[in-house]
Amino acid sequence: MASAPQPTLPLFYNDLMPLNSRDHANYKLNPPSGMTWLVNQHAVPVTTDEFIQAQRHFPIVFSAGEGSVPLALMGLNEGVNTFFNEEGKLEEDIYIPAYARRYPYLLARLTPDAQEMSLCFDPSAGMLGESGEGEPLFDAEGKPAAPIQGALDFCEKFEEAGARTQAFVKELEDKGLLMDGEVAITRNDDPEKPYIYRGFKMVDQDKLRDLDAETAKLWTGNGIMALIFAHLFSMDMMRIIFGRQVGKGMMPEATEQPAA
Repeated sequence: MASAPQPTLPLFYNDLMPLNSRDHANYKLNPPSGMTWLVNQHAVPVTTDEFIQAQRHFPIVFSAGEGSVPLALMGLNEGVNTFFNEEGKLEEDIYIPAYARRYPYLLARLTPDAQEMSLCFDPSAGMLGESGEGEPLFDAEGKPAAPIQGALDFCEKFEEAGARTQAFVKELEDKGLLMDGEVAITRNDDPEKPYIYRGFKMVDQDKLRDLDAETAKLWTGNGIMALIFAHLFSMDMMRIIFGRQVGKGMMPEATEQPAA
């Protein structure tokens, strides 16, 4: 069995292998006791389909540089996740982004010129294998069993949501609404040394107010404006996440910090 060639692997993934009934006929799904791939991950991609749910728990920002993607911040500093412990277990009931729930599966093109995407998995995750008492991935005839069919459906819906998300970000970029973000937060016990977070993008509210009436009406009707406000409202969660870090003793020295 050979892994699919991957010049650059997405977040969480250490390797990718195409899943098929020939090489993996006896494989089973053995779910882990915790989401260890989220340990020490402070920023997780989210789709626009998730904005309304995610904004109740996390700040939603946009990655810096070209090709911005929305990110849910589970911590404000690199390597800090305030919701998952070292065993990858959730410490309270929150919404978990689909990007994280999709792992270890991924739809990918096996060759650059491939027209169709194939269901792959990360073999290093240890969830799929011939050992254990888990649920079989394929039936006796080699057809996908429930775990594979469910994973395929989930990944296909995720790809569709990803396309909608890219279209949303393009709308913001075309109107010049994304700006470099900055948030300064001070601790009550040391107000003279603020923590300044940069390294992300957010919607420029001044430019949003100056948006032409035709675009504003269109975006109100097609839901884009609701997504923008969900993002803006979520920025209040920066201080909540900051407070969680303080409470857990996970703060670095007060200085400029990249949030995403």
